[in-house]
Amino acid sequence: MMVSQTDLLNARILIVDDQPANVLLLEQLLAEAGYTAVTSTMQPKEVSDLHGRHGFDLILLDLKMPGMDGFAVMESLKINEGNRYLPVIALTAEPGHKQRALLSGARDFISKPFDLVEVKTRIRNMLELRLLYKHLEVQNQALEETVRARTAELRENEARFRALAELASDWYWEQNAIGD
Repeated sequence: MMVSQTDLLNARILIVDDQPANVLLLEQLLAEAGYTAVTSTMQPKEVSDLHGRHGFDLILLDLKMPGMDGFAVMESLKINEGNRYLPVIALTAEPGHKQRALLSGARDFISKPFDLVEVKTRIRNMLELRLLYKHLEVQNQALEETVRARTAELRENEARFRALAELASDWYWEQNAIGD
């Protein structure tokens, strides 16, 4: 299954960074690439609520922010998401944070200062993966519903078969009692 260009460009993206210049740069980059559903915030405490309301397909998350860092944001997202896929790309200038970010739930990272080609490529790749994952979730739900329906059908047919078997058994005994 391929993800359509339209689906990619309509994917919901959240930018979270405390530096206005980084937010503006990412907003412009995404707009120039054709993405149409981009939201941004410089308040990390808003992320969990925003994601809960909008169900972002991708969150570009700065790791070093005052008040609540990106690691704490990922923890708050995990509480809401449970075991579901967490669509986060960590943004960091510190090489030591990369592994910790991945272990904390980020799916990828982008180094600062930004290499714009790398940023666009990683965003596109992550969105393709996310949209395929969502498609797989829908297919799994449909498959589960089909299994439930078929199981109910089988139970219904089994009950009918048992009733017919009992009737046939009664008829057989009645016929033997009559002498046929």
